[in-house]
Amino acid sequence: MKDIFINGENLTIKNIIDVSRKGARVVLSKGVEEKVLKSRKIVEDVINENEVIYGVTTGFGEFSNVVISKDKSKKLQKNLIMSHACGVGKPFNKDVVRAMMLLRANSLAKGLSGVRPIVINTLIKMLNKGVHPIIPSQGSVGASGDLAPLAHMALVMIGLGKAEYNGDILSGKETMEKAQIKPLILESKEGIALINGTQAMTALGVLTLFDAYNLVKSAEITASLSMEAIRGNIEQFDEDIQKARPHQGQIDSAKNLRKILLGSELISKDANKIRVQDPYSFRCIPQVHGAVRNSLNHVKEVLEVEINSATDNPLIFPDRGEILSGGNFHGQPVAIILDFLSIALSQLGNIAERRIDNLVNCRDKILPPALVEERGLNSGFMLTQYLAASLVSENKVLSHPASVDSIPTSAGQEDFVSMGTIAARKAKEILRNVEKIIGIELLCACQAIDFHNPSKMGQGTKLAHSLLREKVSKLETDRVMAPDIEKAIELIKTKILLKTVQDRIGKLI
Repeated sequence: MKDIFINGENLTIKNIIDVSRKGARVVLSKGVEEKVLKSRKIVEDVINENEVIYGVTTGFGEFSNVVISKDKSKKLQKNLIMSHACGVGKPFNKDVVRAMMLLRANSLAKGLSGVRPIVINTLIKMLNKGVHPIIPSQGSVGASGDLAPLAHMALVMIGLGKAEYNGDILSGKETMEKAQIKPLILESKEGIALINGTQAMTALGVLTLFDAYNLVKSAEITASLSMEAIRGNIEQFDEDIQKARPHQGQIDSAKNLRKILLGSELISKDANKIRVQDPYSFRCIPQVHGAVRNSLNHVKEVLEVEINSATDNPLIFPDRGEILSGGNFHGQPVAIILDFLSIALSQLGNIAERRIDNLVNCRDKILPPALVEERGLNSGFMLTQYLAASLVSENKVLSHPASVDSIPTSAGQEDFVSMGTIAARKAKEILRNVEKIIGIELLCACQAIDFHNPSKMGQGTKLAHSLLREKVSKLETDRVMAPDIEKAIELIKTKILLKTVQDRIGKLI
């Protein structure tokens, strides 16, 4: 795998995935250290001239009016990290932590934060040697950035806190010793530069967005299976219908559906229609999935800006020779679009649950009730719709936007906050629920198709059906269904279903 070079300007979502999940090596681009040193010199000049600059020669937040003497500057930075490391809850997964570290290093590499090159290089060494700070997931209001999560990251950099290394959880000091990385002694401005930023919410948002793109494609595979199961009308996916309302997501979704269903003899068309019109959850798949796709594209657009932004405070502008205090740490741009992501993902699950209901409770009797022959004695798939309904309802609660809330902090100095990291955490949880709903649809649709003739399936759906049947046999009489459901969900979550279909019929859009 190629090395990922960072300079604060052109990091991509793919780069983040390669580093966070595939372990790609990170390298500081040529010329970055020179750029960083220029801004560092301005910080040092300010200190030597005893100027009052927020976060450099003053306290933080409520204490921004307290001037700190030069001889206490190192103590100030260490105190900042220790005092702000007050997160609670389940730690972030390793991929989130790695993404956070990469994003913070990339932001500092812009040369606007006033840190020494050694600060960035320490983060890079930790990434490349597999030193992963234990970072609790709760505690950020997303105002002065993700203060608590980033403080837990920075703790390990100064030899405190805890980290995972080669599968063991050790103290920060022991971890850095084993990895042969010298802990930092932070200089002026460096503590606040490490923890002022949106890297926790952005890291989690990027990873969730990446998974969401794949999940939409998987949902189009299971939706195609459901279409065959109810003998749905293919004409509703006609290219000209989509071009008459040319939202790109809608066009792409319909194209995927046609590709997956290519060659199917189970789909109704022309004089062989089973019904005049299908229910909306089938007829409007391109419109609903397309709206989800368009939403994901907007989220991507905002996150691509954020991952190459300077989000700490104050910022140093070497060309002007000035240090300026502002509010780039505020998480509002990310918070709003991650709430948007939650709503889009919820809708993807909502329409899938309606298709599941149509399969289990087929209104035109093409399929047996509960997808089982001897009903009454057997309940069949009745409860799968209950399960999907419960997950959908949970997502509706989780979709309430976090970004509309604000609780003042720092004695009112930070009087409007974003709650962006809560938005990110909720979006991830909704994604996991929708993976389960799509897995349930896969299970139900394959059971329904077995009441037709699987040999007449489309090029993509036939592969999906065969894959599931390798794991789960057709339900003839009642059995414990939980293991079957988990196997179907695993095919969605691991992207095995998507990979299997794409490897044979080509990439979906």
